[in-house]
Amino acid sequence: MVNRMQFYIDGAWVDPAVKKSTPVVNPATEEAMYEVALGSKADVDKAVAAARRAFETYSQTSREERVALLTKVMEVYKTRMKDIGAAVSDEMGAPLPMAERLQAGAGLGHIASTLEVLKNYHFEEPVGSAMVVREPVGVIGMITPWNWPLNQIACKVAPALAAGCTMILKPSEFTPTSALIFAEILHEAGVPKGVFNLINGLGPEVGAAMSEHPDIDMISFTGSTRAGVDVAKRAAPTVKRVSQELGGKSPNVILEGADLAKAVTGGVMHMFNNSGQSCNAPSRMIVPLSKMKEVAAIAKSVADKTKAGDPRAEGTTIGPVVSRIQWDKIQTLIQKGIDEGATLVAGGPGLPEGVNKGFYVRPTIFADVTNDMTIAREEIFGPVLTILGAKDEEDAVKIANDTPYGLAGYVFADTVEHARKVGRRIRAGNVNLQGQPNDRTAPFGGYKQSGNGREWGKYGLEEYLEVKAVAGYNAA
Repeated sequence: MVNRMQFYIDGAWVDPAVKKSTPVVNPATEEAMYEVALGSKADVDKAVAAARRAFETYSQTSREERVALLTKVMEVYKTRMKDIGAAVSDEMGAPLPMAERLQAGAGLGHIASTLEVLKNYHFEEPVGSAMVVREPVGVIGMITPWNWPLNQIACKVAPALAAGCTMILKPSEFTPTSALIFAEILHEAGVPKGVFNLINGLGPEVGAAMSEHPDIDMISFTGSTRAGVDVAKRAAPTVKRVSQELGGKSPNVILEGADLAKAVTGGVMHMFNNSGQSCNAPSRMIVPLSKMKEVAAIAKSVADKTKAGDPRAEGTTIGPVVSRIQWDKIQTLIQKGIDEGATLVAGGPGLPEGVNKGFYVRPTIFADVTNDMTIAREEIFGPVLTILGAKDEEDAVKIANDTPYGLAGYVFADTVEHARKVGRRIRAGNVNLQGQPNDRTAPFGGYKQSGNGREWGKYGLEEYLEVKAVAGYNAA
């Protein structure tokens, strides 16, 4: 039985300093499933003190000890995959098979890739007459979102453990159960007390207290750009390191000569995955202006086959979005697209046909969108695709880069060489060519208002390491 009314601090389940809770609502039914405890500054202080004590010893552990620990974490994680999948499905609405395979699987993948990096990483390197040593940053505050909960938790916690850091995690209040299961996994795996701590709570309370805390050495934040700005401002007086993965409005550039059916179909399916609730979703499809009608027809055929429904029902393609607030925001933006003159190709406002409850959004396609429209500028975070026309390749690149965001970009061309050439011009931290998925060993992160710092693979490990130059290391 997952303990939702306590926090995991200093290796034990403890009561909050102040008794306060919030309901967790199932987005498919709109009904409260249970209450989860909410933390305060006092809980943060307690967790930070535990992490600071634990850092003294855990930071001195050997590579071999950390390899053994991550190996055990991975073993235990595998036994809880179905529990994690069920929790994610219930709390944020992902279809159950997708939640078990992709949502829970993403967390396992990050633990596994971090483990491989740790086995071979060079923590010491001679440079001239000095030795450059990479050491753990210290106590890390981690704030994670609800859309890919285990992906974001694991890609922070695993490299922090590998680096020798200690940590306090504040998961999203919308998806607390999968995070609590993760705490149980780490406890069973034998993570030393104080190394990993978990406090559920709200951003303005627990998140703010963590960002401002003088004994937290680094904040790793994933969420909206608006919230990321607040975190950075609060962290600034203590000059702590801040690593952020924020919003996106990623271009999907489909060039003349590309396999249109393959590129458009794949782009629409990717956009609708996870109900469009992915920061790197290819939400702006940029196509040759002359092909707009053909592209719209292909996109519509994909939308018409995309079934929004019960996450546990067979045949469901996408589930609901996470909350009433999110649903209302998406509906407002869909209406804005209509009002500003975009062509509604599929979907539109309101609930899908036959659905009378739950935060379900109709899979929606807009064509004839211009890059000054609201739906082309703002991150919608729902199953809503905008299709924009470009006069030529130069115009396509210009439109792609005309955004304050820079998390991801996608390019589909007649040849991979052509795709590479255009991909190099996209101002984004990740560019996917010819429909290829991300590689977990490659870095993930953004340019511009999509954040700073990198996660995944060795790049994720290095976020949690300080660089020290030791002169005279080999002096007689």
